Amino acid sequence: MTLQQEIVGNAMQMAVVNLNPGQTVYCEAGKFLFKTTNVTMETRLGGPSSGGAQQQGAGGAGGGMGGMLRQAMGTAMQVGQRALAGESLAFQYFTSQGGEGTVGFAGVLPGEMRALELDGTRAWFAEKDAFVAAESTVQFGIAFQGGRTGMSGGEGFVLEKFTGHGTVIIAGAGNFIDLNPADFGGRIEVDTGCLVAFEEGVQYGVQRIGGLNRQGLMNAVFGGEGLSLATLEGNGRVILQSLTIESLANALKKAQGGDKQGPTGGMFSTHAG
Repeated sequence: MTLQQEIVGNAMQMAVVNLNPGQTVYCEAGKFLFKTTNVTMETRLGGPSSGGAQQQGAGGAGGGMGGMLRQAMGTAMQVGQRALAGESLAFQYFTSQGGEGTVGFAGVLPGEMRALELDGTRAWFAEKDAFVAAESTVQFGIAFQGGRTGMSGGEGFVLEKFTGHGTVIIAGAGNFIDLNPADFGGRIEVDTGCLVAFEEGVQYGVQRIGGLNRQGLMNAVFGGEGLSLATLEGNGRVILQSLTIESLANALKKAQGGDKQGPTGGMFSTHAG
């Protein structure tokens, strides 16, 4: 059954999900806002994985114990991957009991939210901080991008992968921008901090901005772009955010007086004590 949800709010949106009896959604720890009293909440290590969902029903002689063991190993692997990625180890599961129920979720930064519908034909990849909640019929996984791409791309080192059927709710900072590389000659280049999510069929990579010459260093030091850009190639939906966490942190730092040294770098400033 289709997940009934509504995205509400403006500068800081939230998702209000209406659950049918017995229907379950799960979220990353810290994204839950409120629920009605007939909705149960259970905290588990790991989210639904494609392997665990398929193996849980393994039958035959001795199949039950083997399926439980494989499921436990899959959960342990997923927990280990999330720990390596610096993510929360736990997920919270919400199930409506004895009638319809309501649950509210939100992201952690001011910005938009989006509900993605998976039909089983294409997976979605999301930046590790974008995931908010999903139906229990959606499988969760970690997709590492490899050493070179990860070390160069920063945010692109860890991507979360969603497969199966159902609704996935994501959040980003600022406003969402929807693009398809196929509409721009098959390839686009973006700030690594702007990437939120993209469909399977789009290839993600990282490239250096110019060489280690004067202009390349000017781009990196004064242009605020670092030494690398994310590249997205292929035919599929790409969702970008208009505000990066780094730019938000810099704005808050300035607002708190963190950069009030002036052109002299604080040489002539006075300090109490």
